[in-house]
Amino acid sequence: MHPTDFTIAGAVAALEEGVISAEELTRAHVAAIEALNPKINALITVTAEHAIEAARASDAKRARGEAGPLEGIPLAIKDLFCTEGVQTTAGSKILDGFIPPYESTVTAQLKRDGAVFLGKANLDEFAMGSSNLTSAYGAVLNPWSRRNDPDARLVPGGSSGGSAAAVAARMVLGATGTDTGGSIRQPAAFCGIAGIKPTYGRCSRFGIVAYASSLDQAGPFARTVEDCAVLLRSMAGHDPKDSTSADRAVPDFAAACTRSVKGLRIGVPKEYHIDGMPAEIEKLWRQGLDWLRDAGAEIVEISLPHAGYALPTYYIVAPAEASSNLARYDGVRFGLRAAEKESDLRDLYERTRAAGFGPEVRRRIMIGTYVLSAGYYDAYYLKAQKVRALIARDFREAWSKVDAILAPATPSAAFAEGEGSDDPVQMYLNDVFTVTANLAGLPGLSVPAGLDPQGLPLGLQVLGRPFDEETVFAVGAAIERAADFKALPGMRAGA
Repeated sequence: MHPTDFTIAGAVAALEEGVISAEELTRAHVAAIEALNPKINALITVTAEHAIEAARASDAKRARGEAGPLEGIPLAIKDLFCTEGVQTTAGSKILDGFIPPYESTVTAQLKRDGAVFLGKANLDEFAMGSSNLTSAYGAVLNPWSRRNDPDARLVPGGSSGGSAAAVAARMVLGATGTDTGGSIRQPAAFCGIAGIKPTYGRCSRFGIVAYASSLDQAGPFARTVEDCAVLLRSMAGHDPKDSTSADRAVPDFAAACTRSVKGLRIGVPKEYHIDGMPAEIEKLWRQGLDWLRDAGAEIVEISLPHAGYALPTYYIVAPAEASSNLARYDGVRFGLRAAEKESDLRDLYERTRAAGFGPEVRRRIMIGTYVLSAGYYDAYYLKAQKVRALIARDFREAWSKVDAILAPATPSAAFAEGEGSDDPVQMYLNDVFTVTANLAGLPGLSVPAGLDPQGLPLGLQVLGRPFDEETVFAVGAAIERAADFKALPGMRAGA
């Protein structure tokens, strides 16, 4: 077996048995990055030397009997997480060269448990996008290709496209992402891997560059549901440095993956049968329900009456919060400073933001500023918050009838650069199945479950009650076993 073919659970077992060392495992992934990253641009910053040093330290800890649960496991970190001493850009020119003096809580906990960081993953600028085309450091290429058009440059999804592509291409065993409206689940589906957005508050947001504070949530990518469960256990936990962090015990998520789904009630929202849904998405959804029914679950049709308003609600709330969060980038305290020596403060702000922010970020700041402005606050932002409360209420009522919900992860397979990517509204529609979970603060897991007619991966999405990731993992693992998804992208390490 090539070292890049391990799952995280398999690599942990191999390290414990002495089949491979952490240094050997890390060097194999460094070689994969050197071979593939110039082609797919999944990582903005590569920290190979630091990773090899960390791997040697992991081998020494294991020899002393002090190995952590992720000891020696090579990961990529989305370049939205502050990493002490390593450049953090948020995919934007305005933070080019910014080196944080502190570590985000999530990455600190992964390090505590022995993970080895191979680099910082590319992303849509400030996590704003569904394609990874808005990064100031260039687009990320999906390692999958179409059967009838292998030269088409497919997107990996966004905003966490670099993380998803790096895992799919076997450059790393797992990666961190953030999900504001689907930015873990959509790229996971596009790249044929698993990814979970946990309940809002399950993982600390301290040290994560903010997009929309009431929606952002960190989560893991990996090749299997079990691997996501292993990573999430290390990433999750209460953090007094984050006022939105929930003070709740962190369960053994991996153990939940072996649970039976017999007797569980699985909801099917009738509102998710949208006009124009591709036949292959509808077919896969029905297949997923059949798999769960065969495993002993009960399928229940439910209604989420306000789901149709989720997308416009999201694209009012998220830009409003972004316009506030991004006001800190002013050219004074950190990041880019673009101004003449004699310029006044307003000129400094204008020049810095014009030079530092890309078109999509500027668009969302303008939308957000507009909906918060005098005369429009009640008409847009306040109304959106009321609709958000109704969406959350719909889910609360649904949980009296069902234990989890199954839906498509995306309305299509990965699309190519230029196929609607110049139309912002078309891009926003990619989040149609995912934004509800963020608005209601629910956990959502994307599981690879099939291929479209062009041989591209498609994902199914499991939604659960707040802080009931265990049921989500149990249902997701049942789908994973039934789907037996073994297809691989053409561009990957060891291919």
